[in-house]
Amino acid sequence: MIKAGIIGATGYAGVELVRILLTHPEAELTAVSSVSFEGQTLSDIYPSLRGIADLILGDADEVIQKCDVVFAAVPAGISEDIARKCVQNGTVLIDLGADFRLEDPQVYETWYGKTAPEEALLSRAVYGLSELFADKIAATDIIANPGCYPTSVALGLAPALCNGLVSADRIVIDSKSGVTGAGRKLTQNTHYAELNEGFGPYKIAAHRHTPEIEQTLSILAGKAARVTFVPHLLPVNRGIISTVYADLCEGVTLEQVYNAYQKMYENMPFVRLLPLGKTANLHDVRCSNYCDISLHADEHAGKLIVVSTIDNMVKGAAGQAVQNMNIRFGLKQTCGLMMIPPAF
Repeated sequence: MIKAGIIGATGYAGVELVRILLTHPEAELTAVSSVSFEGQTLSDIYPSLRGIADLILGDADEVIQKCDVVFAAVPAGISEDIARKCVQNGTVLIDLGADFRLEDPQVYETWYGKTAPEEALLSRAVYGLSELFADKIAATDIIANPGCYPTSVALGLAPALCNGLVSADRIVIDSKSGVTGAGRKLTQNTHYAELNEGFGPYKIAAHRHTPEIEQTLSILAGKAARVTFVPHLLPVNRGIISTVYADLCEGVTLEQVYNAYQKMYENMPFVRLLPLGKTANLHDVRCSNYCDISLHADEHAGKLIVVSTIDNMVKGAAGQAVQNMNIRFGLKQTCGLMMIPPAF
């Protein structure tokens, strides 16, 4: 049994990890921590866990010492010290923060305004997009769990870029996220009165996930990718829907694109390619680790239109983190993650 711990267990991603790990057949939730609520129990903070998860919230060092794998659900700038201690203790780290996602330290410092982790740690980290980099994930002890928007976009575009079916230039990404993506800390635009019955973009062409998206798409395309990325905040709790527009290469048909997606994803259980004519909807992936993808063509403009939907708290955070744990410890990727989306 894998002994699993969570640092930052009372945030939205942290408590989603709790929900998943409690029913995982090969892992035991051994220790949890929270700076804000140290000494209290998980069920004090989330009453729905009363009698289910009454673990006392200790400190981060205790979690690292007790566990085989640690999930760090913490803000940017905090994970370096956690990673160093995990390496010293022989503990696998799956970091749900941003500190190890970007390969170029200068890019990280520009977009996050923080000092990047030291090279000795950064060089050990593997970007943990489960479907695309499983071999590397299986061989490392520091896994950088991807961001939620980048997960939806990369899975949505991977077959098209890997097969040279679309241009890597001028990709336009229109994404919408549920409010849990903003984290548990209250801000002005996440007040109920500000969010309810509203809908609008934010951080236009300036969101921190932009360099992460470009980094992954460039790897897939084998050349530099450039994107225009505009996120929006939806008045719902969960879900991301990304509508992506890319130029089809000369002579490429929608049927050719569809065949490439079928071939790439046929043995990947958490990517569901919808039949042509159907459209992905975030309702159909809520509370699950699935990514639903639908493909469309604008023949007049020569565009491929990809609609990619995930649950931002599961496939976009905690679910993919557990999927990465499964890969790292030699389990089936589906282990503990076959959660059926609610029908309504």
